Amino acid sequence: MSDFLMPSLGADMEKGTVVEWLKKPGDRVERGDVVAVVETQKGAFEIEAFEQGVLSEVLVPVGTEVPVGAVLARIDGKAAPKPAAASLPAALPPAEQPAGQPAMPRQATPVSVERLRISPAAARRAAELGVDVRGLIGSGPHGAIAIADVEAAAARAPGPPPRRGFDPAAMRQAIAAAMARSKREIPHYYLSLPIDLGRATEWLTEENNRRDIEHRLLPAALLLKAVALALREVPQLNGFWIDGAPKLSPAIHVGWAISLRGGGLMAPAIHDADRLTLDQAMAALRDLVTRARTARIRGSEMMDPTVTVTSLGERGAESVLGIIYPPQLAIVGFGAPRMKASVVDGEIRQRPVVQATLSADHRASDGAIGGQLLAAIDQHLQTPEAL
Repeated sequence: MSDFLMPSLGADMEKGTVVEWLKKPGDRVERGDVVAVVETQKGAFEIEAFEQGVLSEVLVPVGTEVPVGAVLARIDGKAAPKPAAASLPAALPPAEQPAGQPAMPRQATPVSVERLRISPAAARRAAELGVDVRGLIGSGPHGAIAIADVEAAAARAPGPPPRRGFDPAAMRQAIAAAMARSKREIPHYYLSLPIDLGRATEWLTEENNRRDIEHRLLPAALLLKAVALALREVPQLNGFWIDGAPKLSPAIHVGWAISLRGGGLMAPAIHDADRLTLDQAMAALRDLVTRARTARIRGSEMMDPTVTVTSLGERGAESVLGIIYPPQLAIVGFGAPRMKASVVDGEIRQRPVVQATLSADHRASDGAIGGQLLAAIDQHLQTPEAL
């Protein structure tokens, strides 16, 4: 028997509220199954099981607020027998249907929260309209939620529906608390380096010309992969400050800062980012942004980022000096690219340049190490074909 606990989803979380149980006592639980939905100041998150067994007891009812570490339920680790096929209810035989009556049409079924089926376009539309897709009835193949289902739900709503578990004021308070703690406790040092994106931009343009629109890469995928590979070479900045000492992580889980519609932001992890291909990195980024903006981020994605990356995109400021999210050791920032005069092969040319910045914990490293990381990021972006 093991305890299913209220997890810590960040340094700024002290308590959470159970808003939904997706498993009930007696249900079999596999590792990675979503068992409950927990609401914090930063929104609602799906909480997974980290072991298999049977959910034997639920201790915290829906709507109850409890501190981090509180026991929410208990899981019996003994394997439960899988139901035999014979125990499943049989379909109604044709002979038992009333004579002359046509067969009932197959009804659209509510989409399972554990395995939510929704098209990318419908997910984006839901984010735009502020529609909570949980519990929607999908009319698409195999119960998938389509754009029409999302728009119908928005039309039924009496007004602009609030995103479930999202309170901009509460989120801003949580962000302020975490950042104030960071500035108070962590001795930051800051470095910056202009990086020529000319080769990366040219390669990306040529590569995307060979692809259809749905499979094209964005510059963010290159930035993500370059940071992840650089951390392989400079691992001193990949990890946490715990109990007065740095604890480096062998895995590279990059927290990608995502701006939420309506205000606020979060930085869930892209796990093992250094092992992803560029296509996988692009898919992971798209998926993460969609789920962050539709309140479908999992708790595990908030618990273990080993470093954070914040990118201002194409229309942001020229540079950003981030504040470290405790207990991480660093945050890497990318400003919006700008065309600047650079000397290339002895000639002055206009080149796209991005200002890369690093904010790091001086207790765990110094400027020499930080400079190595920025240099490694630069080197990887000069050989985009190798990312």
